[in-house]
Amino acid sequence: MTDSTLLRDVLVPEAGPADLLLRDGRVAAVTPAGTGEAGAAEVVEGGGRWALPGFVDAHVHGEAAVFDPDVQLAMLRQGITTVVLGQDGVSVAPSPVGGPHDATAYATSYFAAINGAHPGFTGGSVADVLATYDGATAVNVAYLAPHGTLRFAVVGGDLRPATGAEVEAMAALLAQAVADGACGLSTGLEYLPGGAAERDELVALCRVVAGAGLPHVSHMRGYEAAVPAALAELVDIARSSGVATHVSHLHGPADVVEAALADAAAAGVDVTFDSYPYLRGCTILSMLTLPGWVPVAEPERALALLASPRRAEVLEHLAGLTDLWPRTTLASVPGPLAWAEGLTLPEVAARLGLPVPETVLELLVRSGLRVSAVFAQPPTNSGASVRRLLEHPGHLAGSDAIYLGGRPHPRGWGAFARIFALGVHELGGWSIDDVVAHLSGRAAALFRLPGRGRLSPGAVADVVLADPAAVRDRSAYADPRRPAEGIDDVWVGGVAALRDGRETGATPGRAVRPGPA
Repeated sequence: MTDSTLLRDVLVPEAGPADLLLRDGRVAAVTPAGTGEAGAAEVVEGGGRWALPGFVDAHVHGEAAVFDPDVQLAMLRQGITTVVLGQDGVSVAPSPVGGPHDATAYATSYFAAINGAHPGFTGGSVADVLATYDGATAVNVAYLAPHGTLRFAVVGGDLRPATGAEVEAMAALLAQAVADGACGLSTGLEYLPGGAAERDELVALCRVVAGAGLPHVSHMRGYEAAVPAALAELVDIARSSGVATHVSHLHGPADVVEAALADAAAAGVDVTFDSYPYLRGCTILSMLTLPGWVPVAEPERALALLASPRRAEVLEHLAGLTDLWPRTTLASVPGPLAWAEGLTLPEVAARLGLPVPETVLELLVRSGLRVSAVFAQPPTNSGASVRRLLEHPGHLAGSDAIYLGGRPHPRGWGAFARIFALGVHELGGWSIDDVVAHLSGRAAALFRLPGRGRLSPGAVADVVLADPAAVRDRSAYADPRRPAEGIDDVWVGGVAALRDGRETGATPGRAVRPGPA
């Protein structure tokens, strides 16, 4: 008997009430409700729930976390069936074995508090890292080639312009990454060493992905008030290279952000972006607090500097960040100060009996820089701005989830459920097709994920059953690891990964490579 499942009496995008037949990993048929094939191996009563193509998290830090069943449950309970890794220009591949610089070690050390350590991967190609996910997790994985990793593999940690020969070497590595299955290029222009890249380097690399019909995905050089200048840089790169441009975790005052997006469109560049519905962010504490001349991308060098006479300069810099301290809560603190997770910096300082600047250095030194923090964004952002960006035609969903630590940001457990609920119940009543566009279809198109983002016959059977009246997030800053509600049944590649709200233990996730342009 063929592997088949009939989802009976569901609401299907563009088809209405229907029966949905899944067979051998694909959508085999969409027929009017009550007319589905009687011989299916399994029949699931949909009860009028929405049948949706699996959601695509366009921005997530799951290189290691995606192997964790609890993280997979957090994703599946939100309807996420595919995640896009390699974000912010920093991830584990490509790092040619035997090359002059170990880019995997760099990325693992630098983003230890964000991505964690990939189990068992110590270097190699994009094809090598994608292979580690095949059949090893309940969700699919796509991967962006990270610019900072490419740069470190060729140039090392030097914060200088790359030479022409070095740019050519990076471009060759990127071309191989694309051939191996990368779904685009990511840049982290506030991270190191990517932030040292000049225009010619970025244009040359973007030409490589433009030629393959793939996007440039960027953590820009600034957000909030810096959005116009930062986005103008990306528009200039796009016009010179022809690349499609996507902004990571876009946020800021709606008037400023919408005007910048309109300026980009007027210049002939239709920018897409992902965003999450929260007014707090999360990042590594070293990036949030230390001056730019501290080499935080190489923790051993940074720690040596913090033990040198220049420590006084760092403390002087930290003393000027008084506005930041009360709005910064520690998310992940490995080592002897783990008790500080969930506390603000002033609260930790009071317990240690130290000034806040000394407390920051104590946390960083004793953890080897592996501390992450949740921080309130400036008051220029607002709930109204977040909602306006969610309704923008260039928007698609991304959680920016970081799963490490005792008090992580709740977005990894609730962002997609919160967007779903906001859209359907508050933002003018999103239809089923609107939900598909924001949470699945636009991302599938941007990254050219074959057979995803739709439920027509022949599509990959990544399917979510959602009760639109019940979908909601339950995670909170004080209790972030609570799974969402309203999505209890999910199939990945036609295999049940979530049934009745519980993981089945199946690992049908696959490495997803771009399909034809």
